[in-house]
Amino acid sequence: MSHTSMDPTKMGVGRSIAVLTSGGDAQGMNAAVRATVRVGLYTGAKVYFVHEGYQGLVDGGDNIRPATWESVSMMLQLGGTVIGSARCMDFRGREGRTKAALNLVKLGITNLCVIGGDGSLTGANQFRTEWSTLLIDLLKAGKITKEEAKRSSHLNIVGMVGSIDNDFCGTDMTIGTDSALHRIIEVVDAITTTAQSHQRTFILEVMGRHCGYLALVTALSCGADWVFVPEMPPEEGWEEHLCRRLANVSRGCRLNVIIVAEGAMSRDGNAISSEDIKKLVEKSLGFDTRTTVLGHVQRGGTPSAFDRILGSRMGVEAVMALLEATPETPACVVSLSGNQAVRLPLMECVQVTKDVTTAMAERRWEDAIKLRGKSFENNWNTYKMLAHINPPDTKSNINVAILNVGAPCAGMNAAVRSAVRIGIIQGHNMLAVHDGFEGLAHGNVSTHKHTHKHTHKHTHTFFLPSKYIEEISLTIAKFNIHSLVIIGGFEAYVGGLELVTAREKYEELCIPMVVIPATVSNNVPGSDFSIGADTALNTITSTCDRIKQSAAGTKRRVFIIETMGGYCGYLATMAGLAAGADAAYIYEDKFSIRDLETNVEHLVQKMKTDVKRGLILRNENCNANYTTDFIFALYSEEGKGVFDCRKNILGHMQQGGTPTPFDRNFGTKMGSKAVLWITEKLKEVYRHGRIFANTPDSACLLGMRKRALTFQPLADLKDQTDFEHRIPKTSWWLKLRPIMKILAKYNIPLDTSEHAHMEHVIKKKLSVPEPLMK
Repeated sequence: MSHTSMDPTKMGVGRSIAVLTSGGDAQGMNAAVRATVRVGLYTGAKVYFVHEGYQGLVDGGDNIRPATWESVSMMLQLGGTVIGSARCMDFRGREGRTKAALNLVKLGITNLCVIGGDGSLTGANQFRTEWSTLLIDLLKAGKITKEEAKRSSHLNIVGMVGSIDNDFCGTDMTIGTDSALHRIIEVVDAITTTAQSHQRTFILEVMGRHCGYLALVTALSCGADWVFVPEMPPEEGWEEHLCRRLANVSRGCRLNVIIVAEGAMSRDGNAISSEDIKKLVEKSLGFDTRTTVLGHVQRGGTPSAFDRILGSRMGVEAVMALLEATPETPACVVSLSGNQAVRLPLMECVQVTKDVTTAMAERRWEDAIKLRGKSFENNWNTYKMLAHINPPDTKSNINVAILNVGAPCAGMNAAVRSAVRIGIIQGHNMLAVHDGFEGLAHGNVSTHKHTHKHTHKHTHTFFLPSKYIEEISLTIAKFNIHSLVIIGGFEAYVGGLELVTAREKYEELCIPMVVIPATVSNNVPGSDFSIGADTALNTITSTCDRIKQSAAGTKRRVFIIETMGGYCGYLATMAGLAAGADAAYIYEDKFSIRDLETNVEHLVQKMKTDVKRGLILRNENCNANYTTDFIFALYSEEGKGVFDCRKNILGHMQQGGTPTPFDRNFGTKMGSKAVLWITEKLKEVYRHGRIFANTPDSACLLGMRKRALTFQPLADLKDQTDFEHRIPKTSWWLKLRPIMKILAKYNIPLDTSEHAHMEHVIKKKLSVPEPLMK
């Protein structure tokens, strides 16, 4: 493929792209539409909106209109879809599709970008396969000329999946899923507080059609007592089991929460509704029970930061996929795997999605869960482990200590809670260390009792172990600690390294250790994400929305906002993408006074258009001399008579707040995975009646790398670390910075060399013997 030499700003010259949203709406669709339009225009293509989905494609006329740069301004923070969506019967008939083809041919549109669920995408693929025969019909009927038919001989299609159900196979997350979880968790949190005032059982019914993803992640995130998902109906006799469970739980707890997916059913295929469960609980246990059916509130509201970034990244990838497509490439769908954008053959994804339905109809429940994909399967396994906690009769006599290090961040409690629960299930004795490394030195250790909903807060101090190694090793000996789980940011990582280095002098430190990255700055080497960063990002994004909104309807105004993150530009960059910033200044991407001048000039030009707002983000440590005050003064001076400036330093609000669904779920998985790893490690290093671990791989950092959670020896991460600035030497998200600049209308080169190749999702059938599956 020699497209690397191609200038991306010329790739689309002489071509036209149409974008439509179809099927049910989902938050984040607007971000995808905006990115598709702007990147399309950036490549030199003509871009059209198709209003009202396929209905607009069939009706044509005013429904298909040219899109401009300004026409997608201010839509990033809106839920739903601005260009409208409609269920369309006409497009299902050949006559309707012929009309649609005529409308496209007349406008010279041969590239179609469809954002919708599997039904919408299947329709798009059928349209593409029939295209040549539709042209023949139109030629025969004399509705198009030979020239027109020749000019439009081939139709390219790229899909993006927008659906809150997350029911499309091949992608980890569909656009809208994360936002729907935000709505659900808000409701669960609100209900939890009222329920704790009374002794009550709450049953929540969430959407998702035939897919249990929303229900499952909600149950994981809020520690529900029971979850009903269509992929894995409860065992026979679940009624008694559920009542027994609730009766046991309610002894020490004022609240029972049951989550039901709307498609939930029993093993014999009968629906299980929230009403059925309510009747059962009231009749058998006499508990005061309330049901809440969430309904369309889950599809509403402003999209989360994740969905905006996802929509924007998919939009960029979709335009590239359309412009690189040849008549031979199959229609593709752009999706997300880990943090990577990938292209998948559309019909393979649709096939696997249908296979799930078949597996459920044939009662092959295990297959249904496997076919849903890795992410779903991991969630299911984690939930199964955490939900039914029965400490074993035989104790392991292992003492595992957990400590939190550094500044607090949202989601830490989820990690502690799942680590403790998994430890108890394994028969370990779980110890809490208060006050981080300092507490470890001073012996502030207590036993973790089994926590039902919330773990007690650990206090945090900034304190590295090197000076107190002697005391720390004494505490480890005194409490007979066999293993350490260290949860925190850069200090947790450095502290872990110091303990490993001291192993040669202190035998007590020869125990398995695992560091779980948790910090809003997302600056820990060895992990693409840290617990807490998603929550901070959402806080910054929603604040930027409010600040931008405050300028709507006023005269021209530019806002300069300072974000946290130490020397790490993650928050400023990602919030810039999510909030639609004009620039984000960060330490990793050096800038000079000339860059600042370019940005000011760019804003002066922007203010001449219909868009009268500018947003500039600045990471707190991006440059010692170009301070927030300096940048504010510079913009104020240069913008005189054109725009006025306001500045805002967000400060510690970025560290607080209730954890987002992502952080709760991520924390839960990290905590449980860490303790399972420790359990295995302890078996390996147990020799002659004692534990002795001094190999590099017995002290690891658990991080999210591309697509998987992996354990990496702390010692191996040293080469990847800039210790002076407390950041990794390379960061995956730096590749997203050009996207932000292009979406802000900068004419900069976009590196298309590292593009996503088509990957396949249909593996060998599930009945294949194990070794071949590798």
